[in-house]
Amino acid sequence: MSKAFTKEVEGGDVYDDLPDRPVSPHNLVTPKGLEMIEAELARLHRDHAAALDADDRPLLAKINRDLRYWTSRRATAQVVEPPTDVSEVRFGSTVTIEREDGRRQTYRIVGEDEADPSLGTLSYVSPVAQAMMGKQVGDAIEAGNAEATIISIS
Repeated sequence: MSKAFTKEVEGGDVYDDLPDRPVSPHNLVTPKGLEMIEAELARLHRDHAAALDADDRPLLAKINRDLRYWTSRRATAQVVEPPTDVSEVRFGSTVTIEREDGRRQTYRIVGEDEADPSLGTLSYVSPVAQAMMGKQVGDAIEAGNAEATIISIS
């Protein structure tokens, strides 16, 4: 076949097929987490319109990929209200632990997309959060390479 009848890839076409972001099967969210997902979707829709106006194909490809991810996360989100029973650690609990060296750390157990340990939130599927689940005040847990004790749950 003559090369005249084949389509050559144009420079911008390579951006059309960015691989999708991996979507976790775990998608419990707090009410605040759902608000965060919806805010991210709204921002991406605004950015999409601006990238269309600017004919910025690389940016459009990135935004489209992120829109697919966040649309999927919104569709599968299972909102869990904060627990009212603070007798044991559950999704949405705020837990303070004391490490062997005396350091106290407080974490709120949240969904994957809203977790940021530096801000005091842990994903409910993280090892430390999993070690806390179902435990009560006074129970010991594995926290990294050491033990810690749960000193409060709220």
